[in-house]
Amino acid sequence: MKNDWLKIYIVSIFGYALIAFSANAQSIVIKNATIYDGINNSPFVGNILIDQNKISKVSTSNLQADFVIDASDKIVTPGFIATDTQIGIVEIGALSVTRDDSSNMYEIGFSIFNAFNPNSTLIPWNRSNGITSALTLPDNTSSPIGGLGSFFVLDGNLDITASPDMVMVGEFGGSSNKSRAEQFSIIEDLLILASSITKSDINSDLVLSELIDEWSIADAMSLHPRDLRALYKLVNDDLPLIIRSNRASDLLKLIELKEKFDLNIIIMGAKEAGVVATKLAEYDIPLIIDPMNNIPESFDELASNIRMAGKLEKNGIKMMFTVSRSHNHHLIRQGAGVAVANGLSYGAAIKSLTSTPAEVFGIKDRGVIESGKIADLIIWEADPLEPSSMPEYIFINGENIDLTTRSSRLRDRYTKKLDKPVIYRD
Repeated sequence: MKNDWLKIYIVSIFGYALIAFSANAQSIVIKNATIYDGINNSPFVGNILIDQNKISKVSTSNLQADFVIDASDKIVTPGFIATDTQIGIVEIGALSVTRDDSSNMYEIGFSIFNAFNPNSTLIPWNRSNGITSALTLPDNTSSPIGGLGSFFVLDGNLDITASPDMVMVGEFGGSSNKSRAEQFSIIEDLLILASSITKSDINSDLVLSELIDEWSIADAMSLHPRDLRALYKLVNDDLPLIIRSNRASDLLKLIELKEKFDLNIIIMGAKEAGVVATKLAEYDIPLIIDPMNNIPESFDELASNIRMAGKLEKNGIKMMFTVSRSHNHHLIRQGAGVAVANGLSYGAAIKSLTSTPAEVFGIKDRGVIESGKIADLIIWEADPLEPSSMPEYIFINGENIDLTTRSSRLRDRYTKKLDKPVIYRD
């Protein structure tokens, strides 16, 4: 009995220390860490000072702080940024009441921002595996371009840290019900319409409604003023357009659109990108790829190649990663590891998960370990590109984040209790 009370006391003291560490610390030093800063391809051993929510200093010299974490033989990276998710807007795909990813009314201007649920069970699960922020995207509308995605910091706070409506999505290719010719014509006509809208027009629903009546493409698609405002941003405000496409010839058509309308295009999928890599590099088009793709799943993917990431790096193409499993977005780090095993440099793989998405989508204060940036950091127990390796500490906005998830609670319930099933007992 005395031993039991002693255990409780020790646990209580330890828990209090953790709370104090998280809530009351004015400054924290992570010392002797192997740092992949998202800037350089090669790591270096150094120290990181976190003061309030910012990275105050990165140095090879000793730094002083209220609390010290010894990260000797540990890898530290920026928090990973997932670029193709439905985190916060889809809980169970087969249950419509938990889905907020589509609209029956709006097309191009449909925004998922106000539906985001910071209490989604997907957040702690993906966060505990290294994903500290994410782009959450809507499903494709019936229009080949349409729907606005937002950037969210995955700290789980009800007071959401986010950048709303910062990207539009689209699709061009054989997976649509429309022919390529029709898809391209619709996109082109919509962009011509967008180019006719002036800055003064976007402030008047009446003017925008008149434009809809005047333009056959807008009327035929039953567009609303909200949709035209989104189109305006696409051609005038450099709004990024993530467009899903795979066939090499389709990728070249997207280059045509980029040049004609000066679009900020990011291509997702791009499974035949290796065939036209030099062209994509020439026009500086970033890609979001699944580096584990090696087998064609359609006639648009005949040139799929597991060594593509390495080829893209050699051509100087910016790349980010996606995965086919909608709830397990953290598997992008496994994909990055597969890419490294097939020709991608390790430093480039880390950048693809951190600084590259920050650069491509204008996330100016995250994605790198650098003085003045927000302290989104991960201390890894081992290689972060190894799926079995997990974070030991995660800092988001400079706060030490609890790594408990529903899965970890279930694990502890059935592996650490005295009444657990016999098969699980030591």
